[in-house]
Amino acid sequence: MGHAIYDPGQEDRPAWNVGRKLGAKRPLLPKQVWAVRFFLEQEHRLRDRALFDLAIDSKLRGCDLVKIKIDELVSGARIRQRAIIIQQKTGRPVQFELLEPARTSLLQWLERRGGSFDEYVFPSRTDRLTHISTRQYARLVDEWVTAIGLRRRITAPTRFDAQRQP
Repeated sequence: MGHAIYDPGQEDRPAWNVGRKLGAKRPLLPKQVWAVRFFLEQEHRLRDRALFDLAIDSKLRGCDLVKIKIDELVSGARIRQRAIIIQQKTGRPVQFELLEPARTSLLQWLERRGGSFDEYVFPSRTDRLTHISTRQYARLVDEWVTAIGLRRRITAPTRFDAQRQP
């Protein structure tokens, strides 16, 4: 559906995606992964470090990552070396290996967090029975990437930005 060429409201209005990068984002380089890990360690952000390490090792979508329960990662008093998660989008099981840095940070987080096996690994701050939202996860990722000096995205200024400047 388009706009009429005679509609005065459409004059000088750029398309919504002018200047935005569309499509999949480039993956982090190994140097950037270690920079994020170092930042999270320096800030003593145990939950975020565990979340980041799990995201890197599992390569799951955010919606699947935040819904992981403790019993899917823990066997006895240890973190499993391999885990299997059913993807929400495809309904297929995905198996991934948890490397030593991820197992260590997850164990530290779960020891501090406590909880039972049927609870989420990353609970919501407001309701401990639910998980953090995918939007909150996206905010965290944006914060981590910005902290190491990577820009989230570069957008072109809109006409509203031009009106704000004196």
